[in-house]
Amino acid sequence: MSLDGRTCLVTGASKGIGRGIAEELGGQGANVVVNYRSSESEAYEVRDIIDEGSGEAIVAQADVANFDEVEEMYETATEAFGSVDVLVNNAGITIDKKFENMTREDWDRVMDVNLGGVYNCTKVCFDDIRAAHEGRLINISSVVGQQGNYGQANYATTKSGLFGFTRTIALEIAREGSTANCVAPGFVMTDMLADVPDRVRENILERIPLNRFAQVEDIVGIVRFLASEESSYMTGQVLGVNGGMEW
Repeated sequence: MSLDGRTCLVTGASKGIGRGIAEELGGQGANVVVNYRSSESEAYEVRDIIDEGSGEAIVAQADVANFDEVEEMYETATEAFGSVDVLVNNAGITIDKKFENMTREDWDRVMDVNLGGVYNCTKVCFDDIRAAHEGRLINISSVVGQQGNYGQANYATTKSGLFGFTRTIALEIAREGSTANCVAPGFVMTDMLADVPDRVRENILERIPLNRFAQVEDIVGIVRFLASEESSYMTGQVLGVNGGMEW
């Protein structure tokens, strides 16, 4: 599944799943744009790891919720590597509260990043992906978007919204041979899960038939496949990578 010469932009790539995806794509020979919002030192660590292998990488700071910053990131990417072949919309945030306590500001901020950021990044890269030889749009959703989750009305709404967005973009770029797919991970061992109280994590684990939380490596292989030519006849799909959780 070599990605030699392919330019891949990964948002939220300094930590967690995004970092794993960026390093995996770089390991397959891709040119990787490592996006971050505030974790600068971690982003440069990812760049250095990729540069030590078979790929090349640059770092691009942008808050994906800010369209002007996203445009600047795109210009940085294309100046370094040319047009974008693969966009991985991974960046996202949570502001968890019961709905009765959730403010409009809590709602809007999660919407602005998790859905608005996907719009912004896809908008600036859309023409490149559509025109590329087998361009790829890969959106990172969540099992929470399929099941809902207590205290996450805003987050769950954004993650389920990606399903309709992905399907629609898939239809609009299919004629050119490019694809759009969505990955919906289950609960992954990242900083986000580490912040969940032990009691809650134990309850979640009881709902996972494989009886373990996902590792980042469980997700990145699916993304690598979707970024490659081997996935050329798969589009508009939601791939649940959740250890067998029902949805």
